[in-house]
Amino acid sequence: MTDRPAWLQPALDYIPSWLGYQMRITEQPGCAIAVAHQGEVVLEAAYGHANYAEGEALTPRHRFRVASHSKSFTATAILKLREQGRLKLDDTAGDYVKGLHAGIASARLSQLLSHSAGVVRDGPDCSYWLGRAPFLDEPSLRGELADPPSIEAGTRLKYSNHGFGLLGLVIEAVTGEPYGVWVQREVVDVAGLTETSPDVPLPAGAKLARGHSGKALLGRRLVFPGDQSTGALASATGFVSTAADLARFFGQLSPNATTSVLSVASRREMSRALWTDPWSPLPQPQKYGLGTISGGYDGWEHFGHSGGFQGYITRSVVIPDQGLSVSCLTNAVDGMSHFWLDGTLAILKRFADEGPPNPALKDWRGRWWSVWGPSDLLPAGDKVILAAPGLTNPVWHAPELTVSGDEAAISQAGAFHNFGEAARLQRGADGTVDAVQIAGNRMVPEAELAAELVDRYEPGSLPTPTA
Repeated sequence: MTDRPAWLQPALDYIPSWLGYQMRITEQPGCAIAVAHQGEVVLEAAYGHANYAEGEALTPRHRFRVASHSKSFTATAILKLREQGRLKLDDTAGDYVKGLHAGIASARLSQLLSHSAGVVRDGPDCSYWLGRAPFLDEPSLRGELADPPSIEAGTRLKYSNHGFGLLGLVIEAVTGEPYGVWVQREVVDVAGLTETSPDVPLPAGAKLARGHSGKALLGRRLVFPGDQSTGALASATGFVSTAADLARFFGQLSPNATTSVLSVASRREMSRALWTDPWSPLPQPQKYGLGTISGGYDGWEHFGHSGGFQGYITRSVVIPDQGLSVSCLTNAVDGMSHFWLDGTLAILKRFADEGPPNPALKDWRGRWWSVWGPSDLLPAGDKVILAAPGLTNPVWHAPELTVSGDEAAISQAGAFHNFGEAARLQRGADGTVDAVQIAGNRMVPEAELAAELVDRYEPGSLPTPTA
């Protein structure tokens, strides 16, 4: 077991409670999450369903289509071949693959890895992304790579699945083996990943979480099988994995990792941001390295990748300076993995800033309800955070309490909250806390509030208890 910072376990204890409530209010089909510290999985959880229509419960052992996470595996394979002296990043695609358009043949491998080769994103007909056709086989991909690039190479970041499909062909040309066979043996197995495959079919006994549609179209979710082969685009989007395996894998890509499939120099080069997307619709610009997306949260720099497959939205990151990696996988087209991974980072960062909770605050914890919903008393350091589990970032600018015994002052809060007012614990006859007073709001356990509201607004609807 690695030496863990004292703040980590309290953060890990809260993440499942918050994420479980997020699942409850969003009615998402399923979510799996894993957190690793120094390569060791320290949190693993699953919520909801692997198949909503059949009521199959999701477990951490269910595998997801993780789509463009595949690009990080492909980039790892290319860099490993470079370490072996079998290729160079300045080599061109045409050095290994024949029949390409001259503009694509001249693209350097580094440009393909960084999405700056100008290659078309998904070809003239990407019906396979919509479930209307099979994914491209090798002759079909080669035929589309005989067309000219969409823009001139080296001019901007332009994401391309076809470009990473071409890198798969390069790997096959260099190794003399099918992409999936070589990458499974030389990358996946060497990394110690036991629940990861470059594409379907899965090994015997492995369980696949099925994908799901959104609800808006039909008022209900449809189940997508998720078992289609990605053909010649496996190197761009074929991978199937679990949150735990992805947390382990991206942890190994950290330049600070003690064990990895790559050298430190290769990991530094792979994770370095090369291009920025100023037109990204996300709150912060997307940056891309060699098969990795980089970003940050509140001073924590991270890199990793995300994925979108029919019925799945997934995301994984590693925070090198903290020795942490996180993977959040969802199995719906409207899955909230991006938001929930950021929320997980927010909780981790808040505890890292505040430190482990003072033992004197042990009674100032738990979820308490009012008609407006729940609030979580969350001790951290010498304060109590009034977290909002209904938000995707439950601790951002959350009110803070300064505690003295069973009394507290709301010592930090927004202008529309109750800054400067009092809070206190209310104890029952046996001395346990049975309610919390936050300024003028008395908050109680969920079951108590539910009974109160039904009695007030639907009197007589609850069965009368028998003696």
